[in-house]
Amino acid sequence: MTAKAYYLTTLGDWQRHAARFANSHWLALDNPSKAGPPYGCTRVLVLIEADEGAHLALEDDPAFEPLPHPLAQRPISAAAQAALAHLGVASGANTFDAAEAAARVHPLLRHRVF
Repeated sequence: MTAKAYYLTTLGDWQRHAARFANSHWLALDNPSKAGPPYGCTRVLVLIEADEGAHLALEDDPAFEPLPHPLAQRPISAAAQAALAHLGVASGANTFDAAEAAARVHPLLRHRVF
């Protein structure tokens, strides 16, 4: 059985684990042409669908910041809010709010319950 969760990480760290995912979508948060980071260091918001083992591995990896469950109504961290602020994510926003903001740029990041 698979589950979906949102994380903040870098593109390089996402690639290290990507083979374990059933499905994944990401949105670059840095503009490499302006900020100048190497491609693998680009910060990304990712929605990952994977089995429990893959999610546990990501939660143990310090390169991944798991966001609270979208329906938990818990605010995202200040660091996550700062990374997502350019999308219109305000202070005190929860993961659902962040996913809705990201979905305006990448519709597959919208939280869905089937």
